[in-house]
Amino acid sequence: MDEQNRNLILATALSFLVILVWFMVGPILFPNAFPEEQPVDATVVETVIPAAPSATQPGATAGSAEAGAITPATEVADAPRIAIDTPRLSGSISLAGGRIDDLNLLDYFETIEPGSPAVNFLSPVGKPEAYYALFGWAPGGSLGYDDVPNTETLWSVEGNATLTPQSPVKLVWDNGKGLTFRRTMSVDEDFLFTVSQAVENNTGAAVRLAPYSELVRHGEPSDLMGFFVIHEGAIRQDGTEMNEFSYGDMEDLGSDPVWGRDAEVVEVEENGWIGFTDHYWMAMLIPAANEAFTSVLKYNEAQNIFRTIARLETVEVQSGATVETQTSLFAGAKEWETIRHYENDLGIFRFVDTIDWGWFFFLTKPIFAVLHWLNGIIGNMGWSIIALTLIIKAIVFPLAYKSYVSMARMKELQPEMEKLKEQAGEDRQKMQQGMMELYKKNKVNPASGCLPILLQIPIFFSLYKVIFVTLELRHAAWIGWINDLSAPDPSSILNLFGLFSWGTPEPGSLFFIFSLGILPILLGISMWLQQKLNPAPTDQTQAMIFAWMPWVFMFMLGGFASGLVLYWIANNTITFIQQYTIMRLHGHNPDVFGNIKKSINRKKDK
Repeated sequence: MDEQNRNLILATALSFLVILVWFMVGPILFPNAFPEEQPVDATVVETVIPAAPSATQPGATAGSAEAGAITPATEVADAPRIAIDTPRLSGSISLAGGRIDDLNLLDYFETIEPGSPAVNFLSPVGKPEAYYALFGWAPGGSLGYDDVPNTETLWSVEGNATLTPQSPVKLVWDNGKGLTFRRTMSVDEDFLFTVSQAVENNTGAAVRLAPYSELVRHGEPSDLMGFFVIHEGAIRQDGTEMNEFSYGDMEDLGSDPVWGRDAEVVEVEENGWIGFTDHYWMAMLIPAANEAFTSVLKYNEAQNIFRTIARLETVEVQSGATVETQTSLFAGAKEWETIRHYENDLGIFRFVDTIDWGWFFFLTKPIFAVLHWLNGIIGNMGWSIIALTLIIKAIVFPLAYKSYVSMARMKELQPEMEKLKEQAGEDRQKMQQGMMELYKKNKVNPASGCLPILLQIPIFFSLYKVIFVTLELRHAAWIGWINDLSAPDPSSILNLFGLFSWGTPEPGSLFFIFSLGILPILLGISMWLQQKLNPAPTDQTQAMIFAWMPWVFMFMLGGFASGLVLYWIANNTITFIQQYTIMRLHGHNPDVFGNIKKSINRKKDK
């Protein structure tokens, strides 16, 4: 390997190192300045969304009426409830406002420990980090807020009082002035609720009102990753593009002339949805594909409440008529197969993009699809990652073969290159011209040896993205002590891998990088052996950097997900075998043990 190739590899490796240091140390040195969660007391005020501007009320705006219903937390907690009972969900619907505010994901647990409770996703007002879905009507025209159901309205149940995939529930409320509101809620076998809202007008005159749905979140979630690798916060599809808003972005929202301060408003013509996405879970409001609606992001600084709203167009209901609208709510786990089913079979526009595929989506999507397919065959994500590594190496092998052949031929030219250096002396231009003529004469391209290295960069980060963001690796076991491929290796050199019983630093702490597990150590060894296929650089500075690099990467990658470290070990091992074999086939016998011995002797001489 000549000096040009060495410098390129060195620069690439140092770039990796800078990024890895930022991944590990950045969140510790620059933690998110999250406001502390304030306890919810019995006087918490929830405001319904403002009314649509009314043609019969000149000057009235949606933001001008901060009229809302005061709903004490105790009233919400004590209100009657309807049970939710599906194979994958449990919880309840509060008849106070008819809100979906209690939901547990039965297939997922808080930890890997036996007896761990199911993940609690939605929770009512009065509990920490309240998070719920509201549905209703915003008044327009001559109607006031007392004429429509709001967040404190106590609905009545018609018929069945348990929501299951086979039995929807029906709610009804009469305002006593000629308007009867009905709400039908249904749920499928997975995570999709369908909410139909109807209003029957017997007032003797036409009325105007707008149906809406809303997701309300009290404060930022306590388990917020705060990592730029994954988006957490609000997400919106407007039919042409998808936009992401972190909680910090929502706190800095500007003002809208209709919706008031701290609002981001977009008019969606079709194919839209809006909601909140977490690391592994999400709640999304989905109007019908052909339905136009106003997509709103709101933040209430005084109450520290985040809101995403889908308000459908204002409708005019003639006397004696009934109008019905329908909105879907996805509330559950970000399962690729389930979300893809909703996109392909139910026509939810680009719904699979709710999973954060990142900049290299053109790589992360197919990589995950292959990984998912392999896991379906093998039944183990760890072995599937190794199989995926073999497939990736097979795909890039033609390029790798060309690279290794080029490196082998560069080795053959090494004596002539040394002669050129002696002849050129300090004249670097003459030396470069001589080398270019030498490359041209022997048909050698020195840059081709670096192509696989450059290609590995997007592949590495794409696989890192897949392992980091996709739910399918959460709590997925491999072998022995690796019982969660989305978490760092739990073994530690600090207690001799479990031989002693004392504790070790927790993942995420600054000192965790010194708590090396078995996988990170194997990673360092695999990188070190790969280096020993070639003699150390003659330049002392480069030699020192190359000597330390495997061990620095070992420490830095030690805090990464076990699945990613497993991939890197497999990649290094396969690369070592490929390069060793190709170099042998071209007459160059890599002296691995000799290079190790030379590096040890060099250190002794110092």
